[in-house]
Amino acid sequence: MIAAAKKDNQTVTTEGKPTKPLIDGVRIRWATTHPDDRGTVCEIFNPAWGVHEAPLVYVYTAMIRPNKIKGWVVHREQDDRLFVSQGTLRFVLYDDRGDSPTHKMLNEIFIAEQNRALIIIPRGVYHALQNVGRTDAVFVNMPTKAYNHANPDKYRLPIHNDLIPYRFEDGSGG
Repeated sequence: MIAAAKKDNQTVTTEGKPTKPLIDGVRIRWATTHPDDRGTVCEIFNPAWGVHEAPLVYVYTAMIRPNKIKGWVVHREQDDRLFVSQGTLRFVLYDDRGDSPTHKMLNEIFIAEQNRALIIIPRGVYHALQNVGRTDAVFVNMPTKAYNHANPDKYRLPIHNDLIPYRFEDGSGG
């Protein structure tokens, strides 16, 4: 019976850092939540960290209901800086930049309130977010350009398309 079982591959280092390579320009800064008897505090963004040089120009929060997906979206003029505050999100990224060393690379990254993080998604990288938890998921976005209501820098593809080689699952896993 054990001969039919498939052995897991390493997914994290002994320090807990993921072993899979990231799409060129994608950065993740794992956050630390500091608890005390009053509650918690968790830093979202500090220019001193050096994870992204662009100043803060616009900030908004968004929510995704359980099992729902937002995406696919790509920007041509801005980078996204997303911070997961509450819930559990699956980030799926696809590098469609023809001049990128990671062209056509796919990343799947899970970020949750138990392991909060700031993720930098460069322009030209398609991204979709799926709430894989049982409660609403909330994130903050600090894009490098303010939203232009008259001319949004937002291009969309359907969830199921011929460009991105990824199909979302129901999350039941194994």
